[in-house]
Amino acid sequence: MKHLFIAAALALVSLPTLAGEAKTFAFGEPAPAVKATRTVEVVLKDIAFEPKNLHVKAGETVRFVVINEGKLPHEFNLGDKAMHAEHQKEMIAMQGKMYNAAMQHEGMDHSQMGHAPAKPMDHGAHGHDAGNTVLVQPGQRAELTWTFRKSAPIEFACNVPGHYQAGMVGELTIE
Repeated sequence: MKHLFIAAALALVSLPTLAGEAKTFAFGEPAPAVKATRTVEVVLKDIAFEPKNLHVKAGETVRFVVINEGKLPHEFNLGDKAMHAEHQKEMIAMQGKMYNAAMQHEGMDHSQMGHAPAKPMDHGAHGHDAGNTVLVQPGQRAELTWTFRKSAPIEFACNVPGHYQAGMVGELTIE
């Protein structure tokens, strides 16, 4: 039950904010799917991406169709090593907060549930509201469309705690 609560909470906080605007990064920015000049399918396995490496051209707008064939929730996150490290810290902190909330929830009298719903957690510039990340539940698919502006050393990665360290990261070359 705790795992389902954590997965549901991760899905909730991964939803884009309605009032928030997407952030622009040195390597590009989110784009509407209709602007895409190419579609790339990325399959998420448990602790692996297919394909393992991606190549795009500077100026190109790519629509990524991300399919989770694994048994765990996974992310598809575009960024450099520093951005991934920061996002991993946020994910670990978020996981701890959700675990604490789940533990408090289990000890509550469910007949007295009249409290306000929990608010999504803010992840800042590198979080799920920045436009460079989608969190995909097992058996689900998501899309992310991105315009690549200039060559930069970036990766696509899953920053769910432990997944990046286990090898769920790939190089994205911008030519």
